[in-house]
Amino acid sequence: MSTRVAVMSIIVESTKSVEPLNSLLHSYGEYIVGRMGIPYREKNISIISIALDAPQDIISALSGKIGKLEGVSVKTAYSGVVTDAKDN
Repeated sequence: MSTRVAVMSIIVESTKSVEPLNSLLHSYGEYIVGRMGIPYREKNISIISIALDAPQDIISALSGKIGKLEGVSVKTAYSGVVTDAKDN
């Protein structure tokens, strides 16, 4: 199975979705290369970037689950880097 490198951009507008989001990210932790969170207090939102190296279906599943959370929006950008999972 091949993996892709991708980055997810997440904007959290509802504080009640923070716990479910963190739980989701924790459950996909084996695929997360890095994470950066920025609280934008003046706008009362959080901006999160997640770097991933995972199979395409895993990335899509995580993005879909995050997108269903109330007050959370997500976009995913994929690199052209595709690697055979044995090479990881």
